[in-house]
Amino acid sequence: MNQSPASTLFLNRELGLLAFNRRVLQMAESNDTPLLERLRYLCIVSSNLDEFFEIRVAGLKQQISQGVAESGPDGLSPAEVFQKVCIESHALIDHQYALLNDVVLPRLAMEGICFHRRGHWTEAQRAWARDYFFREIMPVLTPIGLDTAHPFPRILNKSLNFAVELSGKDAFGRNSDNAVVQAPRTLPRFIRLPPDIAGCPYGFIFLSSILHANVGELFQGMEVEGCYQFRVTRNSELFLEEEEAKNLRLILQGELSHRQFGDEVRLEVAENCSDSMARFLLGTFGLDENDLYRVNGPVNLVRLMQVADMVDRPDLRFPRFTQSMPREFEKQPDLFAAIRKKDVLLHHPFQSFAPVVEFVRKAASDPQVQAIKQTVYRAGTDSELIDALIDAARQGKEVTVVVELLARFDEEANINWAAKLEEAGAHVVYGVFGYKTHAKMCMVIRREAGVLRRYVHLGTGNYHSKTTKLYTDFGLFTADGQITADVNEIFLQITGLGRHPGLKRLFQSPFTLHSELSSAIAREITHARAGRRARIIAKMNALTEPTIIESLYAAGQAGVRVDLIVRGVCLLRPGVPGLSERIRVVSIIGRFLEHHRVFYFHNGGADDIFMSSADWMERNFFRRIEACVPILEPGIKRRMMAEGLRPYLRDNVQSWEMNGQGEYRRRSARGGRQFSAHDFLLERYSQKPQ
Repeated sequence: MNQSPASTLFLNRELGLLAFNRRVLQMAESNDTPLLERLRYLCIVSSNLDEFFEIRVAGLKQQISQGVAESGPDGLSPAEVFQKVCIESHALIDHQYALLNDVVLPRLAMEGICFHRRGHWTEAQRAWARDYFFREIMPVLTPIGLDTAHPFPRILNKSLNFAVELSGKDAFGRNSDNAVVQAPRTLPRFIRLPPDIAGCPYGFIFLSSILHANVGELFQGMEVEGCYQFRVTRNSELFLEEEEAKNLRLILQGELSHRQFGDEVRLEVAENCSDSMARFLLGTFGLDENDLYRVNGPVNLVRLMQVADMVDRPDLRFPRFTQSMPREFEKQPDLFAAIRKKDVLLHHPFQSFAPVVEFVRKAASDPQVQAIKQTVYRAGTDSELIDALIDAARQGKEVTVVVELLARFDEEANINWAAKLEEAGAHVVYGVFGYKTHAKMCMVIRREAGVLRRYVHLGTGNYHSKTTKLYTDFGLFTADGQITADVNEIFLQITGLGRHPGLKRLFQSPFTLHSELSSAIAREITHARAGRRARIIAKMNALTEPTIIESLYAAGQAGVRVDLIVRGVCLLRPGVPGLSERIRVVSIIGRFLEHHRVFYFHNGGADDIFMSSADWMERNFFRRIEACVPILEPGIKRRMMAEGLRPYLRDNVQSWEMNGQGEYRRRSARGGRQFSAHDFLLERYSQKPQ
């Protein structure tokens, strides 16, 4: 490969994340997106940005405070990245709120879904809001006047608060200029008005509007000069030392409470916040102007996600669809018999997750089943599958569950599940310290005709019933002897100690996945140099690992055609003359969150296809336990090409193509026939069982 400076080879990860959120915001901007879904996409951007600041920006600020000046693979120092991130973030958030105020809210109002602003209340609405304030809000508030005896209160991460400017003296003769009112998290952030008061079918008032209108009641005898909502975002990364972590669950439970009070990284205030109050808050939190975000609306849009579910207007949402069942299970209701006969592929969300839950349920009640082993990364707070595991343990099955306690922002839910599983008698382990268990594996061991047979489910996504209706993922049921033996070996590695023999079929992080994928790319290079057809197609959520990117550059330069379908961050520069002309990168942003990881290598006509839990990122290759499984059955290979790869390369409706500068342009049909991968798959599965 041609030698080039690192800065010309790699894009920046943080800027790539912001570019991804710009693409999500385009879904809110598009007239083709149903109106309530447009509101939902606005909220998704806010949720994504919260995590971006809590983790990525917090990390940058920490590096800067520690004096780290070393450039990353993109040639930028932490300080340079931070400045670019500030510029991009401010522009993105300004665009988001302009879209909310100028487009989405007015169009919702035209549909009878109104958010009544304080300056436009009718007398009836004002009276209703005042009554609601005295009845539901004021009793739970604790206003704090700031003086020597009342220091600035601790502000929870991402909580809603109000900074109040005051004049005059109170009953004790005190004349504090400022006060803080914290909104308890139990209070709703918006309240639905009765239709006769609202004057429309669905009328809402923001909690902040009610409090603004009545804040004087909290400071009797004083003048309220200003009241401004604000929110602080804090560093939410958890730091655990292995030497101190004698019991990971207990240590983590203590550490989670500290997340609410990590270092401040962002201050959001109302657009009308006075300069003096903004300076006061910035000084209080040790932030500067770069960290200040003035917003024209609620400082937290995430809560508005609930509106899309509260409003009964199916015509303003994506059309409903019914998830289908695999024909293998319709022909043969006995799951174990069906899996013995042939491998079975599930494609979510188009096919139901129910067979996976039923797989564990049947195992729980089947007297021939001896043991169940399962990994849990994200399962949610309400999980039918974990309930089935608990039931299996109570029925005396040997149940082993590897619960990843450090699944970011799911730690509390996983701690709770771990405790319930242990109470039921399951063996619960927390993986290997320093390596997140991200592999998605479930194994059932059954005694048949006097011998033990293993059945396995492997997935690209989490065992989370809710997200399987929203995320695109593949799941594979198999009884293949070598694959199931490999899965068993991985479980032994995680739960026990010692070295285990190499795997026969699966590639595994942190041991073989990186080297095997590098070898697969190298084989395509060899084929191309020999004049044979060479092709790589890879679909994933993120591509950031430098040596894999360099290998892909080398492949392209050798004549290999490379198509990459990367939903989120991609640090590779496609289409650069002399570097990557034969490499194309597209991102699909549509109704469903693209989540499956599928890798195809032509390999001289062998057509090797793999599905994996791992993205092509350094953490997935070297700091996580991941599984990558080859697809062996020709019929399933054809399906994965026909459903998991080709439609996404063909998409010209929800597809964005990336250039060498990291900029994305939406692909268009250009007078031809429009093709949406999601619509194609919905139609495919609505016609007949697959």
